[in-house]
Formats: sequence, structure tokens, C-alpha cells
Amino acid sequence: MDHRKRRNWQPFISFGLVVVALVVLKLTLFAILKILMPESAEEIPDMELTATEKNLAERLEEDVYALSAELGERNMHRRGSMEQAAEWVISRMEEIGYSPERQTYRIPGGQYAGEEADNLVAEISGTDNPEKIVVIGAHYDSVYGSPGANDNASAVATLLALAEWFKDRPQPMTVRFVAFANEEPPFFHTRNMGSYAYAQKSRELGENIVAMMSMDGLGYYSDEPRSQRYPVPGLGFLYPDTADFIGFVTRLRDRKLLNRVLGAFRDNATIDSEGATLPGFIPGVYWSDHWSFWKHDYPAFLVTDSLLFRDPGYHTPADTPERLDYESMARVAEGLKAVVEEMAKSES
Repeated sequence: MDHRKRRNWQPFISFGLVVVALVVLKLTLFAILKILMPESAEEIPDMELTATEKNLAERLEEDVYALSAELGERNMHRRGSMEQAAEWVISRMEEIGYSPERQTYRIPGGQYAGEEADNLVAEISGTDNPEKIVVIGAHYDSVYGSPGANDNASAVATLLALAEWFKDRPQPMTVRFVAFANEEPPFFHTRNMGSYAYAQKSRELGENIVAMMSMDGLGYYSDEPRSQRYPVPGLGFLYPDTADFIGFVTRLRDRKLLNRVLGAFRDNATIDSEGATLPGFIPGVYWSDHWSFWKHDYPAFLVTDSLLFRDPGYHTPADTPERLDYESMARVAEGLKAVVEEMAKSES
């Protein structure tokens, strides 16, 4: 072949080889992810809510309205609003029958350095291994400018529902229900987060937290095609494009924990679920209070409707309570009872 012709074709050949290499790499990554992902469950047929689920849906709706519509925006920018929200959560915990504690911490840096914030804790001591602790958590603040119905009154309401269910049902391990302060910006992913202060204190005390479940955004669902998006191109090939399921998410290191709890959920829930075990640096995988527990070497996972990847009201004034699906929330909460039991059961 003429050397000049070969040189003319060389850029196209090189480009083709790069494309082929990228395709092979992408397919390999998908294959690895598919192996690592929890197995997909069969789609759950539509069912009528049980009487228990109907009552639970009503209670969840009342709590979401109280926190997001009556109290409204809850953050350090709006003076007094965090204390009002904390008092409301404390009163609900007391109404359920707990003697809740405040873990007050001083914000170490940033715009609000030196100010105090409160994590709110209700605990049930374990019957067999009380020194082993399971933490169920949700942040009670909302982002600036938003009433935060889905993000995150929906999870706080579910936290309270679970706390009520387990009040007279102690588990082998100690179970703590914690409402965290300051998950939202400007505290997000800093040592100023309430969950970071909590996990840090637990580590300093040498507490044996065996598992942590973070709940963040549990209330928005849709039956419309293409209502569900994903943070990384290609994940849509592995997961549904309809936002009618609840998600369980964790890092690769906590894969076994996620498989256990997801199996327990699917054995008991009447709503579809998806599980994702992904590298911790992927956007969305680390976006909540479980990150704080990872930073202190505790196993943790996130339960979420995926928030910004499906909810058009995310972090806006439109995040109001009338948009949420309380029947689906009740189905999720019912399934999470089995998750808590799985997390807190005696080890064989």
C-alpha cells in the first residue's frame, strides 16, 4: 500500500479502535455492575391497602402536613425554625411513649460556626445484645426556600411511624431512631452536619453501631413512562424508567448488608423495590446522612425515592405535601418494619 494512503487512513483506524475499546469497556463495566447488583424482584401486582396500611397512610399524611405545611421551611437561615421543628419531633416522640434525648452539638465551622443544633434520639434497648446498636435516621431540616415535604418530612414521618411500631416490640439489638439536624446546604457533606456530629460522637464513645439506615425522600411516585432518571448514563439499562418503586442504595463495601435488608423488604412489602450497590463516588450514592457513618467506618445504606432524579419539586418551594403519595409511603413503611427487624436480629 502507498505510505501516503496509509497515513491518510490512519486517523480513522485509530478513532475506530478507540470507539471499540470504549464500547468494550462500557460493556465490561455493565457486566460487573450487573453481577454486583442485588437481584431484581418480580413486579408486585397491584393490591388494596390493608386496614393497617390505610391507618398508617393517614398518620404519615398528618405528620408530613404538620412538619412541612404548618411549620414550613426548617433551617438555620430561618431563625427559630429548627428549634420549632425539634420541639415538634420531640413532642411526637413523647406522644408515642419515648423519653427522647437531645444530642446538642456546636457547629464547628462555616457561616454558623459556634451556634448549636440538636439531633433527637429515641432508643429501645436490645433484649439479647444491647451493646450492638442499629441506627434508623432521617434529617428534619429542609433546604433554604422550601417547605421540604418530600425532602425530608416524608422520611421523618416514616421514622416516627417505625418508632411507634417498635415501641413495645424490643429487638435483640438496641434500636435508635434519630432525627438529624442540618443535612442540607451549607452543611451538606461537611463536619457541620448533624449526622456527622452524631457518628463522630459514637465513634469517640466506642459504640458498636452494626448498621445504619438513612431515609431521605420517601414520598414521590409516578406511573408515567420516563418519569425516573439516573445519575450516570447507562444505569437506565439496568433499572426501570418509571418512578413507581423505592430504592435501596449503598457502596460496594456494604453489599452484603444491602442484600440482607432488601431481601427482608421484598418478602414483606407490597411495593416494588430496586437495589443498587455502586462505587461510593457515583453521584447520588453518598448524598445523605449515611455518608457521615461511612466517614466513621460504620456500615450504612440509603432508602430513597431518588429525589432529584424523579421529583420535579425537589429543593423548590413546590415541595409541598399535597403532591405526595401516602399510600405508597405506607407500603414502604410497612416493608421497612421487616428491614429494621433484619438489621437488629441476633447473629447466628
